[in-house]
Amino acid sequence: MKISVPVSALLHHKGSAVWHIAPEATVFDAIKLMADKNIGALPVVSNGRLEGIFTERDYTRKIALAGKTSKQTLVKEIVSSKVITVPPDETVEECMRLMTEHRIRHLPVMENGKLAGIISIGDLVNLIISTQDATIAQMENYIGSGLAT
Repeated sequence: MKISVPVSALLHHKGSAVWHIAPEATVFDAIKLMADKNIGALPVVSNGRLEGIFTERDYTRKIALAGKTSKQTLVKEIVSSKVITVPPDETVEECMRLMTEHRIRHLPVMENGKLAGIISIGDLVNLIISTQDATIAQMENYIGSGLAT
């Protein structure tokens, strides 16, 4: 099933709030914010510019396994600076392809050089499931109405 819905529709449904962190913040502050907001990644923003993305994976690999402390390490010291982004008109299908190809779980959405939102693999899966459920319901309704021959 092809899903050609643009991510802007997903952001509209999800809401426009984007939590982010400054590069000068400590890793502890970042993981606390992520825990408080129940999110798995934070865009790292400085002066309105996307500098990178901090993820749970960054914490486990670059802090916990490296023997560093989250209260003494700054986000800018471990942030993933090579960030894959998408425009608001990108399709859900293309976003899934990018996430799979690059083995990432979060995609910042950029519009006119500014962070417009962030989507997760969970957001995309939920949209796909909802779309499939709606399609199945329409088919069941069509078949149940006796219109099918």
